[in-house]
Amino acid sequence: MDPFSLLLIVAAAAAFYFLIIRPNKQRQAQQRQLIESLQPGVEVMTTAGIYGTVAVVTEEELSLEISPGVFIRILPAAVARVIQPAEVEEPDTADED
Repeated sequence: MDPFSLLLIVAAAAAFYFLIIRPNKQRQAQQRQLIESLQPGVEVMTTAGIYGTVAVVTEEELSLEISPGVFIRILPAAVARVIQPAEVEEPDTADED
């Protein structure tokens, strides 16, 4: 096997690692951290696009309140993201002339 072919194989393996494996591991770590940070009262969006507030957290499932008095049970892995409360901007009270 000539050195050029060996170099191509090593380059392909490195590209595969940096383009596919490493980003996937980072996404998994972020998802794990997101799941571990869930607590009652946090507003979340599921992978199905359902918005709700976490009511009960266990290791195996979450209870989301999607409407007042309406609860659904989901797997923690189904949480896509935590919804941050929108910061209220104070109106500019300076006089404009």
